Amino acid sequence: MKRLPLNDEIAVAISLLVDDALVVTRKPSHADIDNIILRNKVDKGDPKLNGQNANVGKAKRVNAVLNWALEYDQEAGETFVSSLLSLIRGHGGFREDSPNFIGYESIRNLQSSLKAEGVILLSDGMVTPVVLDNLSDLEMEEALDGYIRRAKKGASDAALLTGTSKDLLEAVAAHVITRLLGKYQQSNFPTLLGLAFHLLGLSTANTIGNNEITSRLEKSMYELGCSVNNLRNKQGTGHGRPFLPTVTDIEAKAAIESMGVVSEFLLNKLKEKFRL
Repeated sequence: MKRLPLNDEIAVAISLLVDDALVVTRKPSHADIDNIILRNKVDKGDPKLNGQNANVGKAKRVNAVLNWALEYDQEAGETFVSSLLSLIRGHGGFREDSPNFIGYESIRNLQSSLKAEGVILLSDGMVTPVVLDNLSDLEMEEALDGYIRRAKKGASDAALLTGTSKDLLEAVAAHVITRLLGKYQQSNFPTLLGLAFHLLGLSTANTIGNNEITSRLEKSMYELGCSVNNLRNKQGTGHGRPFLPTVTDIEAKAAIESMGVVSEFLLNKLKEKFRL
């Protein structure tokens, strides 16, 4: 994965992977970290490269970079996380017999943080997206929540759920139908999304709601979902850019964020229904 999720918890967990305060020395070195900071263009957040603190430790340095990325360049921060994990893995950080072994507690902390965002960290340091079809209802909703958070920030890899044939909104709609009917049959997207809306008591283009104001919002959400789906690159599912070549980067980002908004709306309505 060229990009990995980044939030406050992950920033702390991955910083601890390079914390060598309790050992004599451990790779990656500061020079190694210099290279990937510059390559991923997150040097504006680095206190060492900016001359603020030449003696700052590696963990505090990485944490500072990631906190800068969270505020100013999420995408660059996510590619930096992926690069740093690869660097640590290459130096034997996940091998128990290596002098650069990062320790079981650090591994478990990062595993927990990444799983909440829909990514599995294996014991050898390799990462893979959570396969949604194998999850319980609660785990499914937690994983979908993670993808939704990323989609709302415009992360393209959140739009397509690698390891499944569904994109984010289709996966959420299918989950809603499965929770409420016990199963669902594959159908065209407008029908699938329409059924999810209907089961949640929401209005679509062909239905009339009890409340005119909220009904208009619900219909707009449905139409937005269908519009985003029309932009999808059906031949490219799971293999890169999720939208047609004619879709500009600005339109693609708006579409991904919209997918996150509609998905969140449906998932929250489902959770509300089960709380009542």
